[in-house]
Amino acid sequence: MSDEQTPARDAAATSDWFLPSPDAVVSALAGLARERGASVRVHLDPAHVLATSPDPRRRVALVSGGGSGHEPLHTGFVGRGGLDAAVPGQVFASPHNRQVHAAARAAAKPGGVLLVVKNYTGDVINFGIAAERLRAEGTAVETVLVDDDLATEVEGSATGRRGTGATVLVEKVLGAAADTGASLGELADLGRRVVAASRSLAVATRAHTVPGGRGPAFELAGDELEHGVGIHGERAVSTVQRRPAAEVVDRVVGQLLEHVPVGGQGCAVLVNGLGAATGLELHAVLDRVVRDLGERGVRVAAAFAGTYVAALDMRGFSVTLTALEPGWLELLRAPTATALPVAEPVGEAVGAPRESADHGGATDNAFVTGLRVLVERLHGALTRLDRVGGDGDFGDNLASGVRAAARRGPGEGVVAGLRAAESAFLDDVGGSSGPLFGLVLQQARTAFEAGEPGADALREGLREAAGAVTRVGGAQPGDRTMLDALVAGAQVPGSLADVVRAAADGAEATAAMTPRRGRASYVGERAVGTPDAGAVGVALVLAALADAVEPAGDLAGELAGRWG
Repeated sequence: MSDEQTPARDAAATSDWFLPSPDAVVSALAGLARERGASVRVHLDPAHVLATSPDPRRRVALVSGGGSGHEPLHTGFVGRGGLDAAVPGQVFASPHNRQVHAAARAAAKPGGVLLVVKNYTGDVINFGIAAERLRAEGTAVETVLVDDDLATEVEGSATGRRGTGATVLVEKVLGAAADTGASLGELADLGRRVVAASRSLAVATRAHTVPGGRGPAFELAGDELEHGVGIHGERAVSTVQRRPAAEVVDRVVGQLLEHVPVGGQGCAVLVNGLGAATGLELHAVLDRVVRDLGERGVRVAAAFAGTYVAALDMRGFSVTLTALEPGWLELLRAPTATALPVAEPVGEAVGAPRESADHGGATDNAFVTGLRVLVERLHGALTRLDRVGGDGDFGDNLASGVRAAARRGPGEGVVAGLRAAESAFLDDVGGSSGPLFGLVLQQARTAFEAGEPGADALREGLREAAGAVTRVGGAQPGDRTMLDALVAGAQVPGSLADVVRAAADGAEATAAMTPRRGRASYVGERAVGTPDAGAVGVALVLAALADAVEPAGDLAGELAGRWG
């Protein structure tokens, strides 16, 4: 096969492995049955999912549904404390009224059926037809229409707002209330009040992948953000310049509060991932949302973060704000056997976080300032080196350590700069490289305090640092680690510049070594040909230190030219 054919072959081989088109929904339902066979019953024709053991106090069945691709909405919400039935359509497409009708008939209880419908034309029509069929058969039916998307609140629009993240809170509240034996009228009224008290807004930095692997649904530049995106991949009314996450969250919260008047009961907050946002990111967003609301005088009584309404693999999140009424918090806290969230008392982290603001060059310390400039200049190079044998975060870790040192305001003098950097790397930088650099800086500072700062003191510091690194990590010379730069610098006689150049040569020599320690050992021979990022980092620290001791030199510039 020719090279020209290879991309097409690869695309064909990988395009739909994750969505076995055209039977994606059928396959997913079969998998759901295998996972939850004890608590749900899955029907493939017409497709719907039923709860097998609802609370015996229930008098009314809760039925919802919509297009697939939003999991765990809605099929994951079937079970005790949640829905009695869910109806999945094809990806981003409404279920057929036949499906809704069959699911509702199978789930119906003596008190009737409540349909929870997101406000999309296809869903409204098909659930509406099913409701008419059920009424004609003598089943009592009510509908709760969820229309919470603030981005689509357009004056004069006959369609109205889309139904998005608030659906999760609506179904959680209704599921708990249904388990208390509430009537159809009571549940319908409750659901409509929760909807009216809720608004959502979503942002995204990347569109979802079109099913079949045919690329993203739309393109965004690296500095763009879609503000007000829909859960079916609909573009927002406007594409805006991407701002820091805190600014994005502040804007979202401000817009939501303009439409959600929160009273004395406080509010519930749901930060929902759109498919590709990580739990780490979603909880960070939640923290910012709760703090932002607190600064605006709004009490948060329930807080949730997770992926509940995905948009396939869209990279983004939505925030839902619900102004609570008396009794709703208890319903949000009620247990459930589904993927619906359960509220717990809102807490806060113990202790004040360390100051994270970046003051850049706010220090006058020559060593810290020189190292900061050098690391910024070579940040991209350090990242590339680390990607060969690590995860590419070494440049970020080194930069964060230097920024933390600057925040300490070390004042003047090489020893003061070393002490600030030592403390910063030992206490503030994660992973293994940061604390190890802290040990190196500690030994250099100790040697400089014991004798005149210069080549002899630095060699002594490097010898002690090499011993500390070996004791802690077990590395030996030749293992392709920072130790190779330390040992090389410690062994060479001569001036400060000689020590720095020897350490740089030791770092360069690691390119020919097969890694035997650290994360690079996992890739083995694939790392050969590129120097170890940690060893290069040691040489950079020593260059900045030497330039601070002897300001007439420019070893930093020399090494920047070597690796930049």
